[in-house]
Amino acid sequence: MDTALDLSSDLVSLTRAVCDLPSVSGDERALADAIETALKQHAHLEVLRDGDAIVARTTLGRSSRVVVAGHIDTVPIADNLPTRLVGEGAQAELWGRGTVDMKAGVAVQLALAAELSEPTRDVTWVFYDHEEVAAEHNGLGRIVREHPDWVAGDFAILGEPTNGGIEGGCNGTLRAEVRLTGVAAHSARAWMGVNAIHAAGEVLRRLEAYTPREIDVDGLVYRESLNAVLVSGGTAANIIPDACVVTVNYRFAPSASVEEASAHVRELFDGYDVVIVDAAPGARPGLDDPLAQEFAQAVLTITGGAPAAKYGWTDVARFSELGVPAVNFGPGDPLLAHKDDERCVVGQITVVHAALRDWLTA
Repeated sequence: MDTALDLSSDLVSLTRAVCDLPSVSGDERALADAIETALKQHAHLEVLRDGDAIVARTTLGRSSRVVVAGHIDTVPIADNLPTRLVGEGAQAELWGRGTVDMKAGVAVQLALAAELSEPTRDVTWVFYDHEEVAAEHNGLGRIVREHPDWVAGDFAILGEPTNGGIEGGCNGTLRAEVRLTGVAAHSARAWMGVNAIHAAGEVLRRLEAYTPREIDVDGLVYRESLNAVLVSGGTAANIIPDACVVTVNYRFAPSASVEEASAHVRELFDGYDVVIVDAAPGARPGLDDPLAQEFAQAVLTITGGAPAAKYGWTDVARFSELGVPAVNFGPGDPLLAHKDDERCVVGQITVVHAALRDWLTA
């Protein structure tokens, strides 16, 4: 397979080339090598590397710096590569793993990184690994920890799929275990025991009766959710279970801290043993920042779409922790991410490219 990337090719061809070079999490090396090699052909870029994360940046001494970031890994392939193009024109769809999440966005970044030798703002382009797996492996997180100066900036754009519109900030996420105990006994003499799985009934009823909140944060409305995502318990078919764990996922508005979110979950399950397993704070929209407002207006001019809230957790939260306002903006319908029939409308790729290009050169 030819692993060379021609950054001067048309956007569809470049997107297909990036997608057709498989890079499931943990196996990003070939794509990272290709990206590094392609970017090093452009003298206006300083190219840096940490593991399979590549950073390319201009150093023109502009008054502001924008960071544009995207992850290069995907979830496992499901017999949906190589890519195929269906239809014609702007409504054509590019089918295949990574087209939505988020290699179409990566292709836009690569094309602009090569093309824009004289942007009106200095730009840092970040291509990072291990986004689709456990947070401790995340390449952007690694750069933030070990090379924070590489991602320093005044404003950041994360190319996650947003249907070509701006999505501000992101919800936080928390995973908790509600641990229930019982007394083991032979199932033929069940009255000698206490069934821990039956005790989960009240936990599930509280969740069923729970009404998720909608919270306005800086003008955007974030929908929360609180759901059981796993139930585990029992050791054998003839034993009354003495333990059961209901795992709960809480997606909370970015106005709340992890501590406040934890307190909310503990309050709902008052009387139960609740253990917070992991949590990550959300990110406020940041749309009150002048650069963010300028960018939002530029996107509105081209797409006609006003900013909306991001319900899922994304790496904009990492920029928020650095004090850098950040938004999500990329091609692709997020509802199609990770699906076997993942596909991206070609027109969205060109619109996102145009919006970024116009703003970075205005």
